[in-house]
Amino acid sequence: GAEKRMRYLILGANGQLGTEFSRQLSIENCEWVGMGKGECDVSDLDQVMRTFDTIKPDIVINCAAYNLVDEAEKRFHDAIKVNDTGARNVASACRRFNAFLVHYSSDYVFDGRKKTFYTEDDEPHPINNYGKSKLLGERSVKEETDDFLIFRVSWVYGRGKRNFIEKVVSWARGRESIDVSCDEVSVPTSTRTIVKLTLKALRSGLTGLFHLTNSGYASRYEWAKEVILLKGIDVVVHPVPSRTFNLPARRPKFSAMSNRRLAEELNVEIPDWREEVAGWLK
Repeated sequence: GAEKRMRYLILGANGQLGTEFSRQLSIENCEWVGMGKGECDVSDLDQVMRTFDTIKPDIVINCAAYNLVDEAEKRFHDAIKVNDTGARNVASACRRFNAFLVHYSSDYVFDGRKKTFYTEDDEPHPINNYGKSKLLGERSVKEETDDFLIFRVSWVYGRGKRNFIEKVVSWARGRESIDVSCDEVSVPTSTRTIVKLTLKALRSGLTGLFHLTNSGYASRYEWAKEVILLKGIDVVVHPVPSRTFNLPARRPKFSAMSNRRLAEELNVEIPDWREEVAGWLK
């Protein structure tokens, strides 16, 4: 018989990751429905259940997230509402309606004290409220359903204005130099890489928790320097310690994650962050 056509539901469809999923699923001619917060607020269980009842999705891609890292220090409740309660609601609806869940978490579940790449076996220990809310969300998903993929991602950029690349370009306008922190290290990861690998993982029948990043690692400073170089902007990128900015939320110093487990499971080469940034800026 013909394979049943999978219906995808994208929650948080207006963010940069949700936008990329909509684009890719359209290109591949898949059946999908995208909903932003206005159409389906994940923190409202009744609304989530009604949405599932109407759409009857087979696969749910939860891109709904509160990711204002500094604001989360003061507004922990708001972060929890989306990142934990929202994740629990969506997972619980997935169980009730027999849908498969893809959920995204963050490298900020780690404290950054490890000297090498974080693997899926490392014990999380968040040092800011955002990281705490994301870790609680992971646990809520695992409590509510067994049919899930959780991907921890880091330093995500894609279409849209709310990412580090866009920030660097706007900081550089009309300036001779910009200060960027050189003691925060992770892995710049494109929405394109995330979407491609997520869809491959779904089609390969993977389940469980994986680290999904581009390859290699960089400081914010190195990433900014690369962007300025590729964009041909005439500005000096000046390395400074992160404490210079005196931000409310503490950041892990080294939170780069290893994507080896996922790469091996899918038998793919995941592009290096530099290569991916260059391809993206083209």
